[in-house]
Amino acid sequence: MKRVKLRVLGISYSQTQSGAYALLLIEENGERRIPIIIGGFEAQAIVIKLENLEPPRPLTHDLFKKFADEFNIAVIEVMIYKLEEGVFFSKLICNNGEKEYAIDSRTSDAVAIALRFGCPIYINEDILEKAQLTINPSDAESGTSNESENLFEAGSRKYGSYTDDELYKMIDEAVKTEDYERAAAIRDEIEKRKKKKT
Repeated sequence: MKRVKLRVLGISYSQTQSGAYALLLIEENGERRIPIIIGGFEAQAIVIKLENLEPPRPLTHDLFKKFADEFNIAVIEVMIYKLEEGVFFSKLICNNGEKEYAIDSRTSDAVAIALRFGCPIYINEDILEKAQLTINPSDAESGTSNESENLFEAGSRKYGSYTDDELYKMIDEAVKTEDYERAAAIRDEIEKRKKKKT
């Protein structure tokens, strides 16, 4: 069965489930995207890695990475192998230098772990074909989907009226209190300002 390599496009608010998020994955050499509904904790774990934030204490996925490193276990790939009643099923393919293991995992956890190990994410072609989003040509050009709003766009607009110094203080406070969504939104505003200055 043909496999397709995916990469993480981002996290968006879920339009269908209150308090949930949509993890958006896109095929590496194409435009097909799949949304996976995930919880707030998993969204936070993914956002932290995407935004290169350093939490004051390790999160569960960071702890998993440290544990695996200590015992010379590598996660070599993530495989999304099944879609059943709207739920994606994934496996972590691990290797300890002697043997390869396939460990069942929730897809949200598998992606958070893949980001920490820097390993590829694959999906079976038939699942991607079944689950892909339909993207309007104008949406594809702008890099957005009509399914959801980017998690940080609204937050970034909210911080536009603050000074640079205020933003740096706010981001430090957000990281200390482990409010990583807020920290990422503030960081987006800071990055946007840096780009305007160059």
